[in-house]
Amino acid sequence: MAPDNRIASGLAPSGEMAPVIAVLIPCYNESRTIASVVKGFQDQLPHAGIYVYDNNSQDATIACATETGAIVRREPVQGKGNVVRRMFADIAADIYVLVDGDGTYDPCSAREMIALLEEQHLAMVVGRRMHDSTEAYRPGHVVGNVLFSRAVARLFGAHVTDILSGYRVFSRAFVKSFPAFSGGFEVETELTVHALTLSLPVAEIDTHYGIRPEGSSSKLRTYRDGIRIVRTIGSLVKNERPLLFFSVCGTLLAFASMLLAYPIVMTFVETGLVPRFPTAILSTGLAICAIGLYTCGMILDTVTKGRREVKMLAYLNVSMASRI
Repeated sequence: MAPDNRIASGLAPSGEMAPVIAVLIPCYNESRTIASVVKGFQDQLPHAGIYVYDNNSQDATIACATETGAIVRREPVQGKGNVVRRMFADIAADIYVLVDGDGTYDPCSAREMIALLEEQHLAMVVGRRMHDSTEAYRPGHVVGNVLFSRAVARLFGAHVTDILSGYRVFSRAFVKSFPAFSGGFEVETELTVHALTLSLPVAEIDTHYGIRPEGSSSKLRTYRDGIRIVRTIGSLVKNERPLLFFSVCGTLLAFASMLLAYPIVMTFVETGLVPRFPTAILSTGLAICAIGLYTCGMILDTVTKGRREVKMLAYLNVSMASRI
């Protein structure tokens, strides 16, 4: 397999050059599964480039991936988000398949996902995990995914029901216009929100989600990564929907201000006196802060719309360039 970034994927039925496909596999200590994952995608996408990015593995992941013929590279900065950012920056292709190296995703779904992406001119196709065993998808993770997905749907629009899926197919325009900032597993949430905030065309396909082989363990830490995902959603709301974020904060301060002010105002109406002067100052300060938050929200909402236009123009620019 040639080490070039652009590996021709053959000719399409029409005689035109088929799109260049890159399979991106971030890995950390996946020596037990990486060979089967690479071989599975080699069988399903024989003309695609298979890229394995190792993230400081302490086992034989690199050796196993190299033996299968994959293009192996290293990313020293720990965290899945850092690996994804590096892969998106390094690799040039027309279609990108992102999949975990733990052997839980079905390579057979890749062809269907790519076909849907091309036929409907989509920006992203998500592999919605379908499982038949609690060992494959623990109940706590299922509940957490549902809650996170519903929260994102309410805040950004309901298009994706499995926002934490690690199996996705992207267009070149999506990958090259995606400003990745996340460092860990919260990158899946960031990918989803990027598509939703720009109203990009996305779709989901059911794919089987299997059990990890014996001796392989998940790198996802339920509570630690769950907290990081919650923080990421909060940060994305602040950055992408500042008017909502600061309006909620301002409303809470305004409500607290009114609660403190109510007895003072009633006493003043009855007696003409202000008996709790420090409380009156605090109430006034909270009201001023609430007004400041409302103002910040309106200003930042205008700034965010400008940033969104820039990102959309970048997406359209890459999309048009890829069609020329």
